[in-house]
Amino acid sequence: MAIENIPEIYFDTPSENKDIFVYDFKMTNDVVKSKVNLSMNMFSFLQVGKKQVHFANTSKAVNSEQSLLLKKGNWLWTELLDTEAIYYCKLFFFSEKKLTDFLSKYTKDVKPYQEKVPYFVIENDDYIASFISSLSSKTFENSTYCDAMLSLKFEEILLYLLDKYGSEFEHYLHALISKEVSPFKNIVEDHVHSNLKLEEIAFLCNMSLSTFKRHFTAEYKEAPGKWLKDKRLQKAKELLQGGDLKASDIYLDVGYNNLSNFSVAFKNKFGISPTEI
Repeated sequence: MAIENIPEIYFDTPSENKDIFVYDFKMTNDVVKSKVNLSMNMFSFLQVGKKQVHFANTSKAVNSEQSLLLKKGNWLWTELLDTEAIYYCKLFFFSEKKLTDFLSKYTKDVKPYQEKVPYFVIENDDYIASFISSLSSKTFENSTYCDAMLSLKFEEILLYLLDKYGSEFEHYLHALISKEVSPFKNIVEDHVHSNLKLEEIAFLCNMSLSTFKRHFTAEYKEAPGKWLKDKRLQKAKELLQGGDLKASDIYLDVGYNNLSNFSVAFKNKFGISPTEI
C-alpha cells in the first residue's frame, strides 16, 4: 500500500506551499484503505459515506452525522460507501501558523496540555451543515480574494466550535501545536488486539518495516510477528471461552484474512480447534 502525501497530492503544482486549503473529495469505490502522511491539520467534513481512522494509539469511526478535526501525522484511514453510490467529503486544511495566529488573537494562554487523542469529534448541526455547504474549492479557486475568504471561513468555524464546545475545544486546539510524540511501546501495545499488519503498525510508528522490527526486537526480546501472533491467538481463545462468539465472528479482528488460516494457527498453538473451545 503506497503512502499518500496529503494535501500535497491535491495541489495543482507540487511546489505549492499553502497555509490554508480546501478540497472536495469524491469516491465511487466500495472501500478504500490508505496510508496517509497528513502534513497539515485537517477538518474532514463527511457528507456521504463512512470513515474510520487508525491513529498511533487509538481509532475512530464516523458517519455523515459527525465531522473530524485531525492532527497532522501518519494515519491509516478507511473510506466506505454507505447507502449511496458515492463517498463525498470536504477537506479543510490549515497550517500551524494559521492556528497559532488564531489562538493568539482569540484565546487566552492556557497551561501546557497533555494530548490524549489526535482527533476531535464534531457533532454536525444546522449551522455546521450550512458552513459545509458554503465551503467548496470551486467557490474560491478563481477569486482574487481566495486566501482572504478562506481565512475568514477558517476563523468562522473555529469561533463557532469554541462557542459550542468551550474549553474542551480550546485545549484541543493548543494540543494541535504540541510537539509530543507517542512512545514506541504505547503504539505497539495499543494495537496488539487490532487486525493491523506489521507494516501498518510500523507506519503508525513513523518507521520503515525493517527499522520497526529492529526496535521491536530490542524492546521485547522477540520477533514482532511471533509476539503479535501469540498475543492475538490468546485474545481469541479468551473471546471464544466467553461463549458468546464463534470463530467466524472474531478471526478478522485478531489479524487473519480467512477463517481457515485462523483455525490452523489456533490448533497449532493450543492443540484444539476453535470449535472445540
